[in-house]
Amino acid sequence: MSKTLVEKIWDAHVVKREEGFPDILYIDTHLIHEVTSPQAFDGLRKRGIPVFRPQQTVATADHNVPTLNQHLPIQEELSRYQVDMLSKNCAEFGIQLYGLGHPFQGIVHVIGPELGITLPGKTMVCGDSHTSTHGAFGAIAFGIGTSQVEQVFATQCLLQQKPKTMKIEVNGTLQNGVGAKDIILYIISKISAAGGTGYFIEYAGSAIRALSMEARMTICNMSIEMGARGGLIAPDQTTFDYIKGREFAPKGEEWDKSLAYWQTLYSDEDAQFDSVLTFKAEDIAPMITYGTNPGMGMGIRESIPPTTAQPETEQPSYKKALEYMGFADDAPVLGKPVDYVFIGSCTNSRIEDLREVASFVKGKQKAQGVEVWIVPGSKQVEKQAIEEGLDKIFEAAGFQLREPGCSACLGMNEDKIPAGKYCVSTSNRNFEGRQGPNARTMLVSPLTAAAAAVTGKISDVRELI
Repeated sequence: MSKTLVEKIWDAHVVKREEGFPDILYIDTHLIHEVTSPQAFDGLRKRGIPVFRPQQTVATADHNVPTLNQHLPIQEELSRYQVDMLSKNCAEFGIQLYGLGHPFQGIVHVIGPELGITLPGKTMVCGDSHTSTHGAFGAIAFGIGTSQVEQVFATQCLLQQKPKTMKIEVNGTLQNGVGAKDIILYIISKISAAGGTGYFIEYAGSAIRALSMEARMTICNMSIEMGARGGLIAPDQTTFDYIKGREFAPKGEEWDKSLAYWQTLYSDEDAQFDSVLTFKAEDIAPMITYGTNPGMGMGIRESIPPTTAQPETEQPSYKKALEYMGFADDAPVLGKPVDYVFIGSCTNSRIEDLREVASFVKGKQKAQGVEVWIVPGSKQVEKQAIEEGLDKIFEAAGFQLREPGCSACLGMNEDKIPAGKYCVSTSNRNFEGRQGPNARTMLVSPLTAAAAAVTGKISDVRELI
């Protein structure tokens, strides 16, 4: 019987299936961080049970860590407490922790792939919605709640309903200056922030196949922003080349055996998806959001759609979003002055992102009055950026290269955008107050962010390349 890639991986991990009940799904790798794990560890203590398979759990500190002076004690009391508790919990339960000061520390969805922990055909979970990032390798990866974190600790399994499947094809050739972030923001703008609800999405097509692994991670990362359970891309030679030689990737005979299995991971030609959508790469322009959910996005040269064009039931919330952002119906955003530029997060903080930005800004200066933060996704990315001299390019341009962490993506640490200020951000969410109380967030690609940094306003990067 023909199967989709999701069905192949899912069915291979079902421990028990019974009509009328969720599947008992085995989890290969459990990633944890300091925010969603403390209550789960407390639950184990109360029941007097250990972590069932601690060797399949990997921890790092990322959400609450400062991105300056990481060698000093954390200033914010709650952040310091959560990071300290993660260290204590991991020591008590025998879990590998890449905490502050460790050369492998970084954002959980950056270190998994770069260390070779993320592999094709795996099931992976984390108490973090952007776990879908790891699907770029042809893995079933999704975020879970704190009670489910405890469930995986205790059993290495989860109760899960098998999701519906959707295929999104993007075919053709992207315009110069258009990248993976623009692809995913374009898709979300077309199907809405709820258009993928209930589905696991497989991205396919010639434009997706042409992407690097870093770019594929950006695509899968934002699957959750259209309501999907997760997203994945079938592994190919690009995937295998990226994995080979990484710290925890299979070696020798184990590599050959793994590769033989990975090469079977694709959707069969006549596999049936519950939904199929197709887009043309040539139609995609540099994208930007103008509202308070990732579905409120448009091409950078377009005008904001009028409130009256929205479904009647959605008009009040749409109007409220525009008021929050200080925007009006039919207005352009091109030329809008910006206050902050944030380049980082689990969406766009990999070495490829930093190289792209450095290549664009080399020999240029940031605009006066704009504050620019570049936050690498891990200590390894930071080290590589310094070795390649990217830090010197950023310094000369007036950009601040900080230390790894989630940073201004979510305002859970010291990196917050002041109230009322506009931040052009490469992160994944633009909700009210996401980057700080009353901060205004506009989601873009790294190139569009770099263009805003040097011009001081929303600019079409295609004119500046």
